[in-house]
Amino acid sequence: MATTEKKGSASGGKKKVTTKTTKATKPKVLKVPKATKKAVKKEKVSRGAGTDTGQVVLRIRVRAYESKIIDASVKQIMDTATRYDAIIVGPVPLPTEIKKYTVNRSAFIYKNAREQFEIRVHKRLIDIVNPSAKTIEALTNLSLPSGVDIDVKML
Repeated sequence: MATTEKKGSASGGKKKVTTKTTKATKPKVLKVPKATKKAVKKEKVSRGAGTDTGQVVLRIRVRAYESKIIDASVKQIMDTATRYDAIIVGPVPLPTEIKKYTVNRSAFIYKNAREQFEIRVHKRLIDIVNPSAKTIEALTNLSLPSGVDIDVKML
């Protein structure tokens, strides 16, 4: 305990103020023994089609600005592959890539007036497992509409 004396201005007398100081005590924490964990091995799960078993996978990525054109071209690719009895995984819709451009409407006075334009790139992914030579030849001879970009990889 600490005592201090203060002079009062209105009463003219001294006032005794007592303050009580206490130490901050830490809360008691009980120690609990940790449970022993046994190491459990998990089997590696393959995400791609046929990557673990040594199968050949033909991965086709299709890109286009218009969604209707990309859906028509993907349907055409799938019809061609199924015609030659190929195993198809997909089409998997990938996230649409959006590029936004902001442009001033006016050059001088109306600086706050702006326009925004965007370009959307739609993407699809198709996997063909163990394609035959006839399937690959039919896919290379396929004529697709303009504006469709195709990337082909052998995995």
